[in-house]
Amino acid sequence: MQRLKKLKKGDKVAILSPSFAAPGKWPHVYELGLERIRTVFGLEPVEFPTTKKVGASKDERATDLVSAFEREDIKAVIATLGGNDQITYIKNLPAEPFKNNPKPFLGFSDNTHFENFLWLQGVPSYYGGCLFTQFAMNKEMDAFTVEYLKKALFENGQYELKASDTYNDIGLDWNDPSTLDQARKYETNEGWRWDGVGTVEGITWGGCLESLDEILRHGVAMPTLESFGNIILMTETSEEIPTHEYVRRVYRALGERGILARVQGVMAGRPQAYNFDKKMSMEEKIAYREKQRQTIISIVREYNTTVPIVLNMDFGHTNPQIAMPHGMQVRIDADAKKVFATF
Repeated sequence: MQRLKKLKKGDKVAILSPSFAAPGKWPHVYELGLERIRTVFGLEPVEFPTTKKVGASKDERATDLVSAFEREDIKAVIATLGGNDQITYIKNLPAEPFKNNPKPFLGFSDNTHFENFLWLQGVPSYYGGCLFTQFAMNKEMDAFTVEYLKKALFENGQYELKASDTYNDIGLDWNDPSTLDQARKYETNEGWRWDGVGTVEGITWGGCLESLDEILRHGVAMPTLESFGNIILMTETSEEIPTHEYVRRVYRALGERGILARVQGVMAGRPQAYNFDKKMSMEEKIAYREKQRQTIISIVREYNTTVPIVLNMDFGHTNPQIAMPHGMQVRIDADAKKVFATF
């Protein structure tokens, strides 16, 4: 994996919409995100032709990705949001513009596909930090999120990852601009859950489980089985709130492909358990998360009896959020119950 250059105050960062062009639908949220990039991080956001273009073609979005990486004045790329169609075009991107111009990319959810593509070119990225969901957080940015975004953008070194004391997965309606001044409701975090013993190290690979499912289904290029011998698998589920049966089937697919038997460790993010069309009570959310955790443990153990597993971590579709290094070194110390990641 190549090393990514860190940014300095005043640098330009590309704001792209590789999936859904959310800025075209919710411009007030977009403008708040841009303001936070300027005021909280001291960076200069740069808009591209399809950033706000709802319905932009795959070729147009691909052109923006290539352009952002080839431009020398652009020092990092931040996705506005996720979506549901990167599987259809990311695999057709040319490798050279990204391999020859490595720079930090921040995004998650559907952006799993682009981050998998970058991984295959030897380019690390950060799984997290979308403009809408983290930078444009209602009321103010989470200090926990800001800490890890600054590590991703500005700092070098290995850091111990910490669990947040609280979490949020109940959003506020972007269709109502007044919600940008309202604070979201946060709940007490249950903390990370552990299974297994020992200390392992590896390079992270993974992302949104639903996107990984598509990569497996459609035969998209991914790390080789040999590569998985040096990989720590990271997964999390989206706002679709998939059932534990679905999670079981995707993890079983990873097992049957020989992946789970080879990985050095498994990290799973806290599953989102509430959405506008899937509202759950506190008790239902707790039960949902526990069912998913037990499902992951049981399936992994069918294929690997010793690998350390860390669950309910603060990455993915949750806030506050760690911008998880993707394609970088992570060390899991299951005995001390600590995780260290290289940024």
